Amino acid sequence: MVRPDDKFRDVLELDSLDFLSLVELLSERTGVRIDEEDYPELTTLSAASRFLVDRTAARP
Repeated sequence: MVRPDDKFRDVLELDSLDFLSLVELLSERTGVRIDEEDYPELTTLSAASRFLVDRTAARP
């Protein structure tokens, strides 16, 4: 089980390619562009949720 503040890479044992796949999936499913400099915002469930909500709220 992933708790809100658990780091994805640690709990899910993600390597770099797995993490990139997760980022790509999040981007595809939400329609939010996620650049490499955004990756530090996606380390936990709560941080990723905050990031995605902020990005979708900023859309025109």
